[in-house]
Amino acid sequence: MSGKQRVLILCTGNSARSQMAEGLLRHDAGDRFEVHSAGTQPAPVRPEAIAVLREIGIDSSRQRSKHVGEFKGQHFDIVLTVCDHAKESCPVFFGTATSVHHNFEDPSALSGGAEERLAAFREVRDEIRKFLGEFFSFKPLHLK
Repeated sequence: MSGKQRVLILCTGNSARSQMAEGLLRHDAGDRFEVHSAGTQPAPVRPEAIAVLREIGIDSSRQRSKHVGEFKGQHFDIVLTVCDHAKESCPVFFGTATSVHHNFEDPSALSGGAEERLAAFREVRDEIRKFLGEFFSFKPLHLK
């Protein structure tokens, strides 16, 4: 047993916000937390999410989208929902886990050119990083 707190980050698609949160928390505080993410309706990981993490030195290319059911019966200390839909449809099988919710805008919903989409992903990435640092009480590495 590692002694780390186990964190599950939930979103609807597990394709953008929860993927970025997983990569960020693992990078910035992986010495304190074992981090996982999942979705209620998983979709492929967005390349923009991988790209904006790579810009700040985080390689999330090996992360994959997972259904929340893969974690059924597992113990988590904290379950963090990062979108309103996931909060509303979050399964109740996480027992004594502390539930935390913070809705972040879905950068995947933006239409437009590649640079506009990347700018939206960067903005949400930075909002998530700030929130994680404040909530989990650590100074994010290389916060812009």
